[in-house]
Amino acid sequence: MADTRLLITDYAGVTVVTFQDNSILDARQIDQIGQELYELVDKKDKKKMILDFSSVRFLGSQSLGVLINLHKKATSAKGEVVLCALRKDLMKVFKITSLDKVFKFFKDDAGALKHFGVHVT
Repeated sequence: MADTRLLITDYAGVTVVTFQDNSILDARQIDQIGQELYELVDKKDKKKMILDFSSVRFLGSQSLGVLINLHKKATSAKGEVVLCALRKDLMKVFKITSLDKVFKFFKDDAGALKHFGVHVT
């Protein structure tokens, strides 16, 4: 998929996914991102995933469904998805929807990598 909306980097078995778009609102865009994320778990066997939201300002509610599905896929594959670098207003959405109890959140990708036992200097 050449037209990717995700920047994917691997660190010692942990996949860091950085969103390229600052607003993830469009249904087609969310579907595409969902497909790319699901493929990482389903086809590429990525079990430890960090979603980096540092450039995301707006997130559509449909994208929360994608994140929940991704969480379920990763969990059933004995993996884990954690989120990092969420802006305060986006974090509120996760609290309101109780998704703050589903996901672990980190200030930045270094903190999230440390959670998986990867230390970046």
